[in-house]
Amino acid sequence: MNSRERIIEAINHRQPDRVPIDFNGHRSSGIMVQVYKDLRKCMGLPEKTLYVYDFIQQLALVDDDMLDALGADVVELGHDFHKQDDYWQDWELADGTPVKLPGFVEVKKTDEGNVVHGDRGQVICIQKPGCDFFEQTCFPLYENDDSTFDSLADDLQQIMWCRLGIPPAPAGLDDAGLEVLTETAKKLRGSTDRAIYATFGGNLVEIGEFVFRIDNFLYQLAANPKRMHKFLDVLTEFHIANMEKYLGAVGDYIDIIGFGDDLGMQTGPQFSPQMYREFFKPRHTILWNHAKKLCPHIKTSLHCCGGVYPLMKDLIEAGLDIINPVQFTCTDMELPRLKKEFGKDMVFWGGGCDTRDVLPNATPEQIRKHVKENVNIMSPDGGFVFQQVHNILAGVPAENALAMFEAVNG
Repeated sequence: MNSRERIIEAINHRQPDRVPIDFNGHRSSGIMVQVYKDLRKCMGLPEKTLYVYDFIQQLALVDDDMLDALGADVVELGHDFHKQDDYWQDWELADGTPVKLPGFVEVKKTDEGNVVHGDRGQVICIQKPGCDFFEQTCFPLYENDDSTFDSLADDLQQIMWCRLGIPPAPAGLDDAGLEVLTETAKKLRGSTDRAIYATFGGNLVEIGEFVFRIDNFLYQLAANPKRMHKFLDVLTEFHIANMEKYLGAVGDYIDIIGFGDDLGMQTGPQFSPQMYREFFKPRHTILWNHAKKLCPHIKTSLHCCGGVYPLMKDLIEAGLDIINPVQFTCTDMELPRLKKEFGKDMVFWGGGCDTRDVLPNATPEQIRKHVKENVNIMSPDGGFVFQQVHNILAGVPAENALAMFEAVNG
């Protein structure tokens, strides 16, 4: 059974020959560049050029030799862009480590930190001294009473998460960009037997939080529901139009389409189930089922952090196939409960290792025990892809990361 076959078995709730593994298959299953450098050394792999493909989160593009050594079964569309020398520019991390960044990212060093500007000269994000990540600084509709949302496409380009994409960005959805997307997807499909994960986005909750700012967006949902229904209708139509172009270009070559919406907090959803059902469930239903209509062979995946147990039945009813990263340290998200109640209807892509407390702080032996316990709970009868709970962050010992992967099928 090759990697793609293994993933297909698992996401169709059948038992594969071994537990499938995702590492760097999408933007929340990766590794920060600092740890990636150490992990290569720990594994005895040769030094290589470091490609920071996700500039905001400082994620490294994981090379094929490491994916092979760790048994990774998934790659993200755009994975092979490290082979395109003209795509990259030189950069240095704060500690002086030379890396490559996507050439279209225009970052400037200032006294306040590293910044990126928007189209109006405003700073849209900053990496302050001593920080590993970039943080959003521009919220286009924070102090704005617009109720038409005619400028939504332009507003999104002033948001770091939308403006600073990952390979094959900056290829867009115009004719030239679609040609690049098709060529990229076709080439990747022909060069690997790993399953291909295509990150589309299609965010509803998160886009609202990005444009209005999270506190204001949640307030607007309660105080101005008519305005927010209009906003979400415009946003859904925007996503549908883009999805049709996107899947028209890459749909024949991918296995999973990735959506994103962090619905949860540590203690439960960000809003009541009733509010989810009013504002978001109908539009998630439209988006996820339209993807399946366009490409019946693909599965829908939602990256959704936090405690979302109260929403699980709604997500399944809305047409979701896969949830990630299964943050089992949150309220009511215990793995045995999730597997028992939803394991026949939902694929759990994650939940393999706690990245908040265990991975950075435990010993390698404690990590192996932790991983084996989680795998034993989640892997029977398929419906499970191993992934740590979100990205491996700076400060995690390389030995701990290696112990985690070694334990999966060890």
